[in-house]
Amino acid sequence: MLRHLLVFSLLALLAGCAGLTSREALEGQGDPAQWKAHKQQIAQLDGWQINGKIGIRAPQDSGSATLFWLQRQDYYDIRLSGPLGGGAARLTGRPGDILLEVSNRGRFRAESPEALLREQLRLDLPVSNLLWWIRGLPAPESRSRITLDGDSHLAQLEQDGWKVEYQRYIEQNGYALPERLKLYGQDLEVTLVIKDWQPRQLGQ
Repeated sequence: MLRHLLVFSLLALLAGCAGLTSREALEGQGDPAQWKAHKQQIAQLDGWQINGKIGIRAPQDSGSATLFWLQRQDYYDIRLSGPLGGGAARLTGRPGDILLEVSNRGRFRAESPEALLREQLRLDLPVSNLLWWIRGLPAPESRSRITLDGDSHLAQLEQDGWKVEYQRYIEQNGYALPERLKLYGQDLEVTLVIKDWQPRQLGQ
């Protein structure tokens, strides 16, 4: 279980913000113009505080943990605690200087989240994408296939070998943000429920 705690911790690591030049294959019942306007609005969010819960299922084991995620432009402080893994993990830093602290395991540094993941778990995953996925957006640097719901928000996203299902949204401070989503990777299923969204636009 510790391995899967580290997997999700590292999935939550992120790189600096990029533009909105994603290559999308668009499907679903939503309106493309409304989707474009929604995407532009949400992409402006560069600060937030999230409290929620994570559930992880894998062939050998499963578990859950509480999540705290503080984002301030390119700086983040992400904490997981609870039964999953029998301990806690904390990620702090910004692109180029990343620190992972795991209870009873130690402290690990790397210049990129992908490097830290490879060094500690010998896995290659699109760890920077969650910065976008958590806001209901496709990551802009790779191809994606998206399905819109009736409100022209993401209902389903396929990108970089992962499938993300958006099951529920919440309105917070004028933003429509994901409240419940599921991520499906190879032999890994992650359920994320966000109980408290506090979005902020810090760059203005």
